[in-house]
Amino acid sequence: MPKRTDLHTILVIGSGPIIIGQACEFDYSGTQACKVLREEGFRVCLINSNPATIMTDPNIADATYIEPITPEFIEKIIEKERPDAILPTMGGQVALNAALELHEAGILAKYGVELIGSKVESIHKAEDRELFLEAMKKCGLDMPRGGFVHEFDQGLKVIEEIGFPAIIRPSFTMGGSGGGIAYNMEEYSEMLRAGLVASPVGRVLVEESKKKISAPQNFFYQYKNKRC
Repeated sequence: MPKRTDLHTILVIGSGPIIIGQACEFDYSGTQACKVLREEGFRVCLINSNPATIMTDPNIADATYIEPITPEFIEKIIEKERPDAILPTMGGQVALNAALELHEAGILAKYGVELIGSKVESIHKAEDRELFLEAMKKCGLDMPRGGFVHEFDQGLKVIEEIGFPAIIRPSFTMGGSGGGIAYNMEEYSEMLRAGLVASPVGRVLVEESKKKISAPQNFFYQYKNKRC
C-alpha cells in the first residue's frame, strides 16, 4: 500500500486506563503505531488519559496530551494541532467509541479530519449487534435464534422462545462486559439487567446457545459454582 502523501499530522487516540477487557496490549499496539508513523515521516499527536504507559513517553509522539478521552478534550486538541487524520483503531473500545462520538457530533467534518484505520460504517457493523447479525445473514451463515431486547419484559418473551442455555450480548460494550451465558432464569434475569445497564445504547442481543448443556456438564457447572 503506497504512503499517503496528502496526510501530514495524525492524531492517535490511546486506550486510557487499564481495565478488564482492555489491557496493556493496546499500549503496545499504540506505541508501535506511533513509531511506524513517525518513521514514515508523519507528525504524530497522541491523547491518552493514562500516564503510566509506554505510549505517553515523551519520545514516542511529537506532541502528547494526557487528557480525558472525551469528544470535548479531543476537539480542543484538534483545534490546536489541526491533524489531517485521527487513528482510533489502536486504542481499543475507548478510542473507537470516542471516534464515533466525534463523527456523530460533526467535529471531524467541522475541522476536515479524516478517520483512518477503519470506516465509521465498519465500526458500527462490528459494534452494533443488529447490524452484525444482518451482515452475517447476508453472508449466508446460519445464526442462532434470538432477539434484541431493550427492556426486561422483552427479554422474558425471548427466553420463552429459545430456552436455556442462552447467551446475553450487550451492544457497544468492552470485552463482552455485562454479558455471559445463563443456564437458568435466576442467572438470566441478573445478566439481562446487567447487560441493559452496561450497554451505552440500552440494547442486548439474547441468543440460544448452540452448545446445549448435557447432564455431565450440568453437574460440573453446579459443582464449580458450589450448588451441589
